[in-house]
Amino acid sequence: MNFDFLPKLPFSNLDDRTFDDLVEECIMRIPRYCPEWTDHNLSDPGITLIELFAWLTDQMLLRFNQVPRKNYVAFLELLGIRLQPSAPARTELTFYLSAALPEAFTIPAGLEASTLQTETTEAITFSTDSPLIIGKPRIQHFLTAQIAEDIPQSLRERVTSSWTRESNGFWTGNEISIFEEEPQPGNCFYLAIASDDPLDGNVLDITFQGAAATPAGINPNQPPRKWEAWDGEHWQPVLLQESDDDTGGFSFYELAQQGGNPSQGADVRLHLPQNWPVTNFTSYRGRWLRCTFTVTETNQSGYNRPPRITGLAVQSMGGTVRASHSTFIEDERLGISDGKPGQTFELQSAPILERKENEYILVTPAGGLPQKWTEVRDFADSSPHHFHYTIDSITGTIQFGPLIREPSQLKQQTQVRSRIQQPSLNDTSVQVSTLENNQSEHQYGAIPPRDSEIKMVAYRTGGGREGNVQAGTIQFLKSAYPYIASVINHVPAINGADAESLEQAVIKAPRILRTRDRAVTAEDFEVLGQQAGAGAIARVRCLPANSQRQAGIVNLLIVPFANTDAIAQGKGIKPEEFALSNALQEQILSYLDERRLLGVQIELQEPNYVGVSVQTEVALEPAYDNPFAREEIRLNLRRSLYKYLNPLTGGIDGKGWPFGRPVYTSDIVALLQQTPGVRHLGPVLLFPIRKQGENWRRQPSPEQLIDPGSEGLICSWADTNLRSNHDIQIINR
Repeated sequence: MNFDFLPKLPFSNLDDRTFDDLVEECIMRIPRYCPEWTDHNLSDPGITLIELFAWLTDQMLLRFNQVPRKNYVAFLELLGIRLQPSAPARTELTFYLSAALPEAFTIPAGLEASTLQTETTEAITFSTDSPLIIGKPRIQHFLTAQIAEDIPQSLRERVTSSWTRESNGFWTGNEISIFEEEPQPGNCFYLAIASDDPLDGNVLDITFQGAAATPAGINPNQPPRKWEAWDGEHWQPVLLQESDDDTGGFSFYELAQQGGNPSQGADVRLHLPQNWPVTNFTSYRGRWLRCTFTVTETNQSGYNRPPRITGLAVQSMGGTVRASHSTFIEDERLGISDGKPGQTFELQSAPILERKENEYILVTPAGGLPQKWTEVRDFADSSPHHFHYTIDSITGTIQFGPLIREPSQLKQQTQVRSRIQQPSLNDTSVQVSTLENNQSEHQYGAIPPRDSEIKMVAYRTGGGREGNVQAGTIQFLKSAYPYIASVINHVPAINGADAESLEQAVIKAPRILRTRDRAVTAEDFEVLGQQAGAGAIARVRCLPANSQRQAGIVNLLIVPFANTDAIAQGKGIKPEEFALSNALQEQILSYLDERRLLGVQIELQEPNYVGVSVQTEVALEPAYDNPFAREEIRLNLRRSLYKYLNPLTGGIDGKGWPFGRPVYTSDIVALLQQTPGVRHLGPVLLFPIRKQGENWRRQPSPEQLIDPGSEGLICSWADTNLRSNHDIQIINR
């Protein structure tokens, strides 16, 4: 283990300030802390005191610089600094039912699903973080409006007063149009859904029975409509992919031409948001869905006739729930207590994830009732009657309270010393001996009684960046569960990180000592923000105050960890893999809420990621001019670019691209010329890639520099459709 900032022993020099440096630093601080003191001559008594304390400090630094590295690590442990365990990747698992159920159905927390296990790779297991209730929905209202508004003001009831609801839940009646008679962009209809159970995260199949009299005039493969759900604050898109709309955008005529029967109905599958509350709009109440006729793109026709329907129904066919990279283990027997202080036990699986409320140790004395014990960070505040224990999350070691031999109380020592100083017939040496032996033993935390059975009720193991798997890779249930036909993750798993290394702990130690667990300065918020992520946060930037930001609000830019293996593969990391999950946001805000000043509000943001695509020509040295070397050098150049233009590994120092720093053509030239075998470069072109709405767009013309803005970060990744990959041509010269 090597620390770049710690020279090799025996020439350790952890603090290289000399006596003169210390004196100069103290004198420079005088105007700030004592502006009335203006006489800084060597004859001034204050300067004499400064030199005295500088000499004392210099002597301490001299001794400190001789401390071996293992003692430095021991000092970190004494300060209470512990290595952060691995952080679990988080994603959302969608479970699909084999058929609609007559009653609400609950998928329990802890249900496990995994990726495919192969001969070379182990299956990566994810478990649900909370129960998922798949409810029994019903349509309460069908309403239309001429224009889509965030808060609907003018709604027209269409069917529930004139149609009939059948026993199977279908609303049927005379055909009605879902848009205006002359459809215009912005026309929309609303569905207010009722249920006796929560519908958060449910997957709804909405069945439309249509009339196929005339064509609607649209392209059924790219219909100009948008499905959304109201999450209490915003309208969220809920149509995952166009293939989930069997109606083809309500083009029942085209459906009939393809051999379908619109009168039997076609389904639209919607994946609802994790929060789908009951809301009142005007005089109507329910959980709200909206379908809007959107503005058509170039060369795409819109609705020239309003689609017409004759029936309507809804049913839940599954649901989506948050999941984390973890394996749930229950009722693990640790062993039998020997009744001695400080005994330790090892969990079978490590590392251990952060414990939840239902994860604790149960101690059952022989012939007695089980006792629930509580985990603590350390035993500093534990008394002999406290049922406390500690867990090392990285190794899985459990320890119970130790017995420490320590001096007697200060009052007793003072009394003994006072008797020594008073004249007495007793021998003074005897009293001194009494003082030296005046020791006591203190038990920190209770000891499990002898022959007690010790059991870990539950814990979760997992975590690490290996859990940052791609979308669609979690498809296998670890064990069969009733009514579940399939499972999949439609979004990639993000925010997984490996356990903290000793080097990282050494680097962060000075910052921890400065913050004192209270967020006041910008640096405090950045350090505590990283601590809040429990190893899942790579970088935090506290934005400086300015006239555009509201007073009393602290804005933090968060960059979570992502799996960097794709850089070595020459693919880079997509910006979506740096997304800040809702679960991680809640974790950070909850941690900082206990440490912020009263009246300060904290807002978390993702940086404005700007992609860069490099296009250039490279001429090689004659010794490398062969097909194998060409491909190897081209791959090395791409790896260098993906590593350099990256929020985690980029920049000159390799610690992540600096916030707000532009990319210059000269940066790329200097980088590529460092690759062995490169003789010279042709023109270097930089193409920016920016996000427009929900999609990324590559600018067709190059720029001399690409500026991400003060709140932005540079990144790069390979995407053939987007043409975001780096185009490097090998030329002969």
